Order: sequence, then C-alpha cells, then structure tokens
Amino acid sequence: MTSNDTNAQHPPVGTFGIWARGNDVSPAMAGRIEELGYGALWIGGSPSDDLMHVERLLDATSTITVATGIVNIWNTDPVRLAASYHRVAERHPHRLLLGIGAGHPESSGPPATKPVTATVRYLDELDRAGVPGHDMVLAALGPRMLALARERTAGAHPYLVTPRHTKTARDILGPLPLLAPEQRVVLRADPEEARAIGRPTIARPYLGLVNYRHNLERLGFTEEDLRPDGSDRLIDELVVYGDGRRIAERLHDHLEAGADHVAIQLLHGEGDDPEADYEALAALLAL
Repeated sequence: MTSNDTNAQHPPVGTFGIWARGNDVSPAMAGRIEELGYGALWIGGSPSDDLMHVERLLDATSTITVATGIVNIWNTDPVRLAASYHRVAERHPHRLLLGIGAGHPESSGPPATKPVTATVRYLDELDRAGVPGHDMVLAALGPRMLALARERTAGAHPYLVTPRHTKTARDILGPLPLLAPEQRVVLRADPEEARAIGRPTIARPYLGLVNYRHNLERLGFTEEDLRPDGSDRLIDELVVYGDGRRIAERLHDHLEAGADHVAIQLLHGEGDDPEADYEALAALLAL
C-alpha cells in the first residue's frame, strides 16, 4: 500500500500542532491544547509500544489527533505495537497517527541492520498485523527514508530541521503525502535568553548523534556550527524566537516550503507557565 493511495485518509492534523515529551503532557494539559485550537498533539520521547499514555490523552480529549513522535523501531516490538494500535483505534477512530522510525540507534547499541532496511522490516510486520499505511508516518530525514515514507505510509515527520529541509523533503515526497516537520519555538525576543533556553535541547544529545549531524551537514552547517554546544548560527536556524510577527513568519516559512503541518516544540524557560505559553502561541497563530 502506498501513500499515493492512502495519504488523504490520514487522521486530520490541522496546520499547527504541539510536540511535547510524553511525561510533560498530562490529560488535563492535552484537553487545554485541544481547546486552544491546535490540530494535533505529538508525543515525543520514544513512546512505548503499549500506547497507554497516548490512549489516556485520547480519552481526555474529543477531537484532537494524538500522534507518536516517534515509536523507536530499535526498542519496541511491532506485533505489540500493532495490537496496541488496534485497541486504541477501535476506541478512538481516525484520531491516532503512528509516527515510527529508526530514531538514533546509538541509544540501543550498534544495530545489526541498516536503518532503512530495519524500518522496511518493521513496516512489513505492521502491514501483516493490519495497521493501515494511512495511519502511519515515518521519522524521515534523508532521501532514502523520505522515499520510503512516500511509498509505505501517509508521509513524513522530520525532526530538528529547517524550512530548507522542508523544501527538499517536499520535492522527494511529491505533492500528496503528509509533511509535518517539528520546529522549536521560544517565546523570547532577546537572542541571548532564547539561545540559553534552546541550546541545551539541541546540544544534548542531538549534536552527538550521527544521523542528525549528517542531516545538518546536508543543510550546509559546518564542523564549527556542530561543535558540542552548537554555534549561534545553528541555534538561530533551529530555534525560532523574536517578536510575535517574526515567530509566526518563521513557522509559515515551513508551510511555504511545502509543509502541510508544523509540529511546534514550545520550549519553556525556568518559571514559565506552559499553559500560558500555549495560549500565547495560539494567539500569535490566530488559531
């Protein structure tokens, strides 16, 4: 089954969604994010294959799509994931989007198989277990994984990317598949404050992971940019900050480059109220 047949059937995600680690999103917070008008809630931090937390968030909401961003193929079982998918999808039809991918294999030791090959095998298992391609997207950065996303799922969910990558991804995917990049945002106008919040979320672990470094090199960043703490140029490209107009314009840059949806990872400073930040961002985006 290819995305050319199924992409229009994927669960609705709207134009903007929220990306957050699972332990940072309570059922109550999920309900508030839904009320504010975001179209999807992406649960990061490698959700487990039992999908229990995802199910709790769906139970607490009524319309928002909950997506995994991503279930890691190296440390989850496709048969268990498929069983969990069917359990959750039966209770919440057309509201669960499975983001799956190879993530960073360093976290699980040297893989015996290449990421694309391993992902194909994982998708084969999910296919045999009846998980429809239109309810899945792939964490795809490079050309081969993007092509696989086009052929086997509803589309791609690239992480830690710029609008330049979004344009390249759209060229590879073609016009139909879903393209939903993640984008960090800090609600600060001062560059030093914004970088202080954003830099730690990029430097550790991503600048030490081969797949992310390779992708950033493809986007034109140098060894100096990819030093352990990241250059200011790198941070400024990967973290959106500034006044409301600048933030909104940068998020729309992804849409103009070909994204259908932007999964916003809203970074909070010490003492910030996450709910207030989500409200302020929703107002900036006129949700």
